[in-house]
Amino acid sequence: MAYDQKRVVDAIRAFERGEIVVVMDDDGRENEGDLIVAAVHCTPEKMAFIVRYTSGIVCTPMPKEEAKRLNLNAMVAENDSAHTTAFTVSVDFKHGTTTGISADDRTVTVRNLANPNVSASDFVRPGHIFPLVAREGGVLMR
Repeated sequence: MAYDQKRVVDAIRAFERGEIVVVMDDDGRENEGDLIVAAVHCTPEKMAFIVRYTSGIVCTPMPKEEAKRLNLNAMVAENDSAHTTAFTVSVDFKHGTTTGISADDRTVTVRNLANPNVSASDFVRPGHIFPLVAREGGVLMR
């Protein structure tokens, strides 16, 4: 897919407004689209849409420093997956959630993973949200 600066700028503006945006992988990677929304703008309705129209696996990318602060260790000691995707152990937010699987609970977890005022002890492991440690350079390095 050719790079189109206007489409990228439009997507960034939509993301800032809290809209769900489709981000496509390169043809040489997985050749798939990911539905993304900023955690601060995530609602149970948006989460339900994402779960319904995807595989249902909800990931939350974050900088390495933030994953370390929240004690989000690598899911496996030796990552031998094709793309070495940096999954951490899955989590649910501990407070105000029930089973962790509902759109409401997943929204609470995602929003709190982006909350700088929470700590590692505010999450239970394993859970239903899969944090991902972002690579330096962001999506351009995927």
